[in-house]
Amino acid sequence: MPQQNRQQQHRNQDRSTVTEQQSNGSSEPRPTVTRRRLLATAGAGGAVGLAVGAAAGYGAHTSASAPGGGAAAAEPLTALGADSVPFFGTHQAGIVQPMQARMYATAFDLTAGTGRAGLTSLLKRWSAAAAAMAEGRTPPGVTDTDVALDAGPSSLTVTFGLGASVFAKAGLADRLPEQLAPLPVFASDALVRADCDGDLWVQVCADDGLVAFHAVRTLQRLAAGAAGVRWQMNGFSRSPGATAQPHTGRNLMGQIDGTNNPKPTDAAFDSEIFVPAQGGGGPAWMAGGSYVVFRRIRMLLDSWEQQSLTVQERVIGRHKASGAPLSGGTETTPVDLDKFGADGSLAIPGDAHIRVAAAQSNQGAAMLRRGYSYADGFRPDGSPDAGLLFVAFQSDPLTGFVPVQRKLSRGDALSTFIAHESSGLFAVPGGASGPDGYVGQALLES
Repeated sequence: MPQQNRQQQHRNQDRSTVTEQQSNGSSEPRPTVTRRRLLATAGAGGAVGLAVGAAAGYGAHTSASAPGGGAAAAEPLTALGADSVPFFGTHQAGIVQPMQARMYATAFDLTAGTGRAGLTSLLKRWSAAAAAMAEGRTPPGVTDTDVALDAGPSSLTVTFGLGASVFAKAGLADRLPEQLAPLPVFASDALVRADCDGDLWVQVCADDGLVAFHAVRTLQRLAAGAAGVRWQMNGFSRSPGATAQPHTGRNLMGQIDGTNNPKPTDAAFDSEIFVPAQGGGGPAWMAGGSYVVFRRIRMLLDSWEQQSLTVQERVIGRHKASGAPLSGGTETTPVDLDKFGADGSLAIPGDAHIRVAAAQSNQGAAMLRRGYSYADGFRPDGSPDAGLLFVAFQSDPLTGFVPVQRKLSRGDALSTFIAHESSGLFAVPGGASGPDGYVGQALLES
């Protein structure tokens, strides 16, 4: 549904749920392996940028004239633009990588008559285009619009997912994973159905807005005749280099968000986030893949901002400035759910968000949250139409998202200040093996 139509259909409900979000992803540095082209500048003077501590920073960028006056000399891209993330691999890109500054999430529905052959052809075209754009190259099969002509890859990642509805349309109903069973209806949901689900889900992330838009538009053009846009939502995060040192991101409520995200260095990380190659209880074609839950969660900022700092911190269970749990320590100090204050009450209230969402409160349920903020203007009553695009990857949503969300919907103090308005669940197959492969190949060619 077009964005403007979606904004007119919001429901005015002040209840819902959210799990603590906004992952910083992996702490691994982004590889700098390719560049689209050198920047050419003319005339005297230029811009100088400096960033410290983010996954990628700005390098110095100044103009210089060619010897003897004439055309300006070509200059290298800054580090931010030159960074690239390989498209090929065991897992799809856009899951464990550090979060980029911009994100586009788009759901597509197959057009009538697009069956298995058409889906296969589409995923081949999309995979080839995503691989090229991740390296800063012009994607094959399209006339480039030149939107990103003078930019590098800017850490572009493209991640593809399959909705439950696509399996029957492509004649693959017998291969539908049980993990794609419809999510339960949670008591606090206020979903706009036109903004939910979809046959295909595409997540495009980059540190440059034009690079991200160019990728989205390219994929849409390549889908012509095979699939059309069902809905699209755009998000943003903190730009690399915006802070003097690395920080866990903040959401639009001002909270440091994502502290307790699983980390690739954790012993159980792979089993919690990715479907194992053997003995995983899922279809073999999903080996190396993951399942993503996507939710659009509006924050009731007018109400939230009227609360005192003390109330806000008790709702979340963390100090707002530092992110440290109310049980003591620093941001990264493990939460002590058994600690009591001097007055004999729980240091972290019984309905505080971090208590209700904690893995130890949910039999160890874990998800890798990679959410982005969104701001879509203002609603008719003048309140901000803004909040969180919640993105959570896990090896099995039936043991990850579902039990956590059930508990949150029953007893999370944060639910008073948010409203879930969009929802989707998608299978994210493993990555393409190489230039001759494509995402979904193990499913479509088995």
